[in-house]
Amino acid sequence: MIDPSTRTALKELLGERVEFDVSLARHTSLRIGGPADALITPADRDELAQVMALCHANRIPTTLLGGGFNVLVKENGIRGVVLRLKKLRAIKRVGACSVSIEAGASHATITRYCLENGLSGLEFGAGIPGTLGGWLAMNAGIGVREMKDVVIEIETLDSAGLTFKTIPRADLDFRYRSLANLTTGSVLTRALLAVSETDLEKVQGEVDRLLTHRQQTQPTDIPSCGSVFRNPLDDFAGRLIESAGLKGLQQGGAEISTVHANFIVNRGGATASDVLDLIEKARNAVLNATGVQLETEVKILGETGSLS
Repeated sequence: MIDPSTRTALKELLGERVEFDVSLARHTSLRIGGPADALITPADRDELAQVMALCHANRIPTTLLGGGFNVLVKENGIRGVVLRLKKLRAIKRVGACSVSIEAGASHATITRYCLENGLSGLEFGAGIPGTLGGWLAMNAGIGVREMKDVVIEIETLDSAGLTFKTIPRADLDFRYRSLANLTTGSVLTRALLAVSETDLEKVQGEVDRLLTHRQQTQPTDIPSCGSVFRNPLDDFAGRLIESAGLKGLQQGGAEISTVHANFIVNRGGATASDVLDLIEKARNAVLNATGVQLETEVKILGETGSLS
């Protein structure tokens, strides 16, 4: 919980950019989630540093939510401060072969910038929802291309809000769907990414292809959290779940998608407990049928239980 004096300090610093005891359901792609003690949307990097410093001084935990994709927030919500960096979305060309992008920039913003400037290299992001910060933390990708392939450097802010640090690609430990060696509590604020100049029609064609493929193979017209499980080595989680006969399985308002079995969708009124129950049923069914232990890709946040 956040004590009254700290709430006052946050309100004086941020004004309308801080909300207290606010439901996170409308801030996640699953449309599920209990309340945050405080939900903060910093105006810029300097304000983010001030928030981090205040939280550090008062021992308030901070949680990054990003665009709200690939997360499941439990019913009791998240204690402390939840940060959304959606106002940190500046994109700037750096020389002929790179762009500097702030962590809150969305896939749509990045794709539009590349299209307007005839830049190639980041088209694969057109099929991945969320923000750059989430892409980096998850090493997001679409098979043959991942964020690790385009990162030149990243910038982080330490947990005390004191130091912005630039980390070159050589010092980053990208793994399958993770960036493993970030300092605990630090915040990804920016990245320098490699691009190349190309014909605008080629960029548009690849973007259109990826968006069409996503619409045809994923449940894009209903709330979901994205891929629930990581793909095991040399196989696909969706195929394993489907082969276990679980496509369309429902629990409350949650359902294992009939379009893609590695997606759980919210048919209306689903709770985090409904989704967690389906995750365990899918994991157990695949384990019993194949001996494969599926690992979750979705990040599960918050506290278990229902609010009284």
